[in-house]
Amino acid sequence: MSDPSQKHEQEAYRVLARKYRPQNFDDLIGQDALVRTLKNAIESGRIAHAFMLTGIRGVGKTTTARIIAKALNYTGADGMAGPTTGDTSDCDICRAISEDRHPDVMEMDAASRTGIDDIREILDGVRYAPTSARYKVYIIDEVHMLSKQAFNALLKTLEEPPEHVKFIFATTEIRKVPITVLSRCQRFDLRRIEADELARYYGEIAGKENATIEDEALSLIARAADGSVRDGLSLLDQSIALGDGAVTGVQVKDMLGLADRGRILDLLESALKGQSKESLDIMENLYRDGADPIVVLQDMLDFTHALTKVKALPKLPDTQLAVTKDERDRLNVMAGNLSMPSLGRTWQLLLKGMGEVRTAPHPLKAAEMIILRLLYAADLPDPAELIKKLQLDPPANNAAAQHGASTPSQASTPVAMKPAQASSTQAQTLAPTAMVQTQTKMVETNAPRLDSLASIVAALNENQMQVLAGQVTYYVHLVKMSDGLLEISLAENAPQKLTQDLTQGLKQISNTRWIVTISNKQGAPTLAQQAEAADQEKRAQLMQEPLIQNILSTFDGAQIKKIHPKN
Repeated sequence: MSDPSQKHEQEAYRVLARKYRPQNFDDLIGQDALVRTLKNAIESGRIAHAFMLTGIRGVGKTTTARIIAKALNYTGADGMAGPTTGDTSDCDICRAISEDRHPDVMEMDAASRTGIDDIREILDGVRYAPTSARYKVYIIDEVHMLSKQAFNALLKTLEEPPEHVKFIFATTEIRKVPITVLSRCQRFDLRRIEADELARYYGEIAGKENATIEDEALSLIARAADGSVRDGLSLLDQSIALGDGAVTGVQVKDMLGLADRGRILDLLESALKGQSKESLDIMENLYRDGADPIVVLQDMLDFTHALTKVKALPKLPDTQLAVTKDERDRLNVMAGNLSMPSLGRTWQLLLKGMGEVRTAPHPLKAAEMIILRLLYAADLPDPAELIKKLQLDPPANNAAAQHGASTPSQASTPVAMKPAQASSTQAQTLAPTAMVQTQTKMVETNAPRLDSLASIVAALNENQMQVLAGQVTYYVHLVKMSDGLLEISLAENAPQKLTQDLTQGLKQISNTRWIVTISNKQGAPTLAQQAEAADQEKRAQLMQEPLIQNILSTFDGAQIKKIHPKN
């Protein structure tokens, strides 16, 4: 038969997050700037009427609010003391506030009480003086959840509250709080706690609980807490129960599921090495063991981020990477065998792949497709190395390819883009081979022969004036052309500066002065219209071919989309 006293002791157990909640400013960790500011304000009497505390979950927003309430209402053991920044355990009012039973310090959860009626209850009580405390303190948690009407009702009182009232707001979503409310409060940002500071803190608590815990286990818990004191205390509580007072790093790894992270790192490494069988086998085994494909990709994305940081900053401390020591050693080796472009490509593939896996009807198959992309992308050459190779050993046909546009055969078929496309693709038209050439605005010798509108467009394209070439192709009707004289008419939607730009362009590519005039005559069709007419004529000719007619009649809805030359 069990001992009743032991049963009562088990029922009275308090979790570590509540048992070791800070009771004064000296107990707060990792918030030095906030503590220093509030201490100076209270000691000098420069106490604001409203405070806004913001930060991630578990960094101590509500705890800080209670500490402020106790510090302002401290009266000491004899009931005669004033506000303090030190220990408040000898004050009856402060003990009542800590136990959440003092009528003058009211806490409200805005996540469950969001309406204007809830705020009206507060506003109705604001006018009355506190019963026994020095100040009436209203603590509103998750204040960003209040409705728009509730915020509006609070504004006037928040701007000019009675002297005996203090407001303390806490929120994890500061951007959702109206600026009209923020401007009436003193804002304090509670930052994430560093992993090494959390590890020391958890070690002290473990000692108070008479538990032994390895340094590796403390580091793992601190990193998993991600800056949240409360999250880490919950994990510490769980690990002490798991190890029955003696906690090892292996136990914490199993508890946090970090053992599978080693297999995911294996998956990423084999994918980046191009090992298809190993990669797909690991993915299948992870899925069989219950791993979610989207979580697997997320972990691979995290490792890619860590790899990139290690590659960029080899001496980066472990505290800035959410990885274990063994994982860090492996990342160092992998980073030495990978390039920054390949890591950037891996990041993009995984990031895009996560969206595909979320919407895919079969997540595993979608994840396998992403891994296959990584496998084949691992064999792609590095663009930087390709350009460097071309600079050192340019192909023999580069010069011929660059000067071929000025030949008569190519001048008759100019390369032109639509103006809307030309500006966005102008930078992309520069091939890597062109970048290694000496960049000049024009070739001063062997100037191209300009005897047609098509030859002008070809010359403009050759001299990297694709935008102007596109405008000439789509907007210019040729009326008359002779040496140094160009008479044209323009389409209705032609750019206003087209004539001026064309004059300058012709002078630049030919080294001679050209006169471009606008004529009232209709002129010949534009080059774009001529190309369209030629295409329609070819389509009409093809439609007469028996083979094409048979194909179109056999396949319902078939159309001729594009006509390609034989070569």
